[in-house]
Amino acid sequence: MLFAAFDPLRHAFPSASPADLSWVINAYTVVYATMLIPAGGLADTHGRKRVFLLGVALFLAASAACGLAGHVGWLVAARVLQAMGAALLTPASLSIVLAAFPQNKRAVVVSLWGAVGGLAAAVGPSAGSFVIDHFGWSWAFYINLPIGGYALWRGTLLLSESVTSSQRHPVDIVGMALLILAVGSITLAIVEFGAPHWSRTELAILGFIGVIAAVAFMVWARRIQHPLVDLSLFQHQTYRYVNLATLTFGIAFSMMFLAFFFYMMNIWYYSLPLAGLAVTPGPLLVMPTAIITGRLASRLGHRRFLVGGSLLYAISSLWFFLVPGNEPNYLQHWLPGLAMSGIAVGLVLPSLSAAAVSRLPVDHYAVGSAVNQATRQIGSVLGVAVTVALLGHASLSRADFDSFYLLHVALALLTGLLCMRVDTKP
Repeated sequence: MLFAAFDPLRHAFPSASPADLSWVINAYTVVYATMLIPAGGLADTHGRKRVFLLGVALFLAASAACGLAGHVGWLVAARVLQAMGAALLTPASLSIVLAAFPQNKRAVVVSLWGAVGGLAAAVGPSAGSFVIDHFGWSWAFYINLPIGGYALWRGTLLLSESVTSSQRHPVDIVGMALLILAVGSITLAIVEFGAPHWSRTELAILGFIGVIAAVAFMVWARRIQHPLVDLSLFQHQTYRYVNLATLTFGIAFSMMFLAFFFYMMNIWYYSLPLAGLAVTPGPLLVMPTAIITGRLASRLGHRRFLVGGSLLYAISSLWFFLVPGNEPNYLQHWLPGLAMSGIAVGLVLPSLSAAAVSRLPVDHYAVGSAVNQATRQIGSVLGVAVTVALLGHASLSRADFDSFYLLHVALALLTGLLCMRVDTKP
């Protein structure tokens, strides 16, 4: 939805530079990716319901502050708080769902959980464009208030706490600080790559600091009794390869989604609301596909759906490479590729989340899923950076998309190759 709000924000804050406005999106991305894993650790040790409700409340307060912001600096600050709230509620929500069902139902419930995200991706572009066009940019944030308020009310009444006092242990403050520094520095270096106000040397130093902090975090996690992230999780082959596949598919997914808008608006000259509506059919296929896949994967395992979905995603990229041209022909030239990509995402994305937690012990639900979600988020940051580098210049032509789609095919095939090592058969 924020993609649709970018141009109205530029008119609302005429004194702000494009770099300043980019932080309305980048600040959220960096903080969300940074806080996901610490938030998962907090949920596992201090109560999933407690952390979930805190996250919803913080997200609501920050959404209201975003809508009321009269200066771009205040808007960026409010977006930081909004990202912290989202990071708290995301792993806690999944772990609450997982704790409520037996292991043989996890594939189904995680697919349903992921399908809700697919539905949001379907509704977001068209609904967001309509709301912002008719009511202004602030309603990109105000629209969260009634939905989040209902979730907070019902969650307080209906959810039960899933962590007992005997499971609690002190928060790994040192590990949390090292991980925040590592993920935050690396993500910031990725997001700001190519920005005029950062030199290559500064970004290289920032990335180096992130790598050193990541190494220090791993050394620290092996030395203490209750680390923020139990590194033994990565001894499991499936968990290790699922997270690698999540990274590559996260890059590919964000690349494809942004490229849809670039193509529609710059090659076919669709308006923003029309482009949002044109993108919608693909994400709408994610939810039914994910529901069917989840039911089958609970009996058959996830590998065939992950590999098959990755291959279908590669085929959809080939379609966009070969078929659409300069002249708009939505039904014949665009919709078939969009349908293939939507089905492929429904096969792969929820299955990655489900496979990641399929063998986790109950006390690692939140942090294990948070690692997977953070990996996907970092992949999204990389995908946005690659897309902007390839397609972000002022005048685009159809030929500019050729290398982009070939890279997308390679990422989809690499995802399928990594998923060959996944084994979640009951």
